[in-house]
Amino acid sequence: MKKLFNSQQKIGEIAAIFPKATDIFMEYNIDFCCGGDRLLTDALKEQGINEEEILEKINMTYEEFINKDDNSVDWRTASMTDLIEYIVQKHHTFMKNELPVTINLLNKILKVHYIDHGETLSSLHKLFSSLKAEIEEHLINEEELLFPAILEYEKEPSIDLLEKAKNVMMETEDEHNNAGDILKEMRKITNNYKIPSSSCNSFKRTYEKLEEIESDLFQHIHLENNILFERLKQGKEAECK
Repeated sequence: MKKLFNSQQKIGEIAAIFPKATDIFMEYNIDFCCGGDRLLTDALKEQGINEEEILEKINMTYEEFINKDDNSVDWRTASMTDLIEYIVQKHHTFMKNELPVTINLLNKILKVHYIDHGETLSSLHKLFSSLKAEIEEHLINEEELLFPAILEYEKEPSIDLLEKAKNVMMETEDEHNNAGDILKEMRKITNNYKIPSSSCNSFKRTYEKLEEIESDLFQHIHLENNILFERLKQGKEAECK
């Protein structure tokens, strides 16, 4: 088997070439969105993960993928307009629907399980409330400032429009890092969302929701940091006429 991927590649590069690799990164808790600019080897050493094992899994999964009929979109070659539309329709819509449902569930289990799990749930509630506010503001920023700037640049490329889009992009990257830090802390205090033996169905569903939000946000940030923003960073004056 020809091995396309190696540990000297950046995590985000691997995810951009082969989006299904993000499932494997999630399995091993490897940050492929905010930490996508790191070499895979550095992340594996830091987390004590067997390099041969994960590379074999990624390359075997890729081999299976390319041997199947698959209509997956390669967002590296799609227009930025199409990618933005996809992000808004899939990831923005998901967050707008799931954030209010999840905070209500979290409020419920905090009240019911406060005596037994109050310390963990109180910390989790504060973190998620902060994350929710961060994401809600982030979606507005993207829809009202960032995405219109990128769409304007793609429609009529110019140095001024490119710089305008890049300036907003840098603010967005900071927001991504903040959200990523909160997600890591949430996973830490819940022991990777390990459900207590005495928990009820609402408790289980809340943790499931939190993991779904984490997964969706990682995919969202990956598409922006590793693909959309890379396109902007590589914008050249010669292309702006």
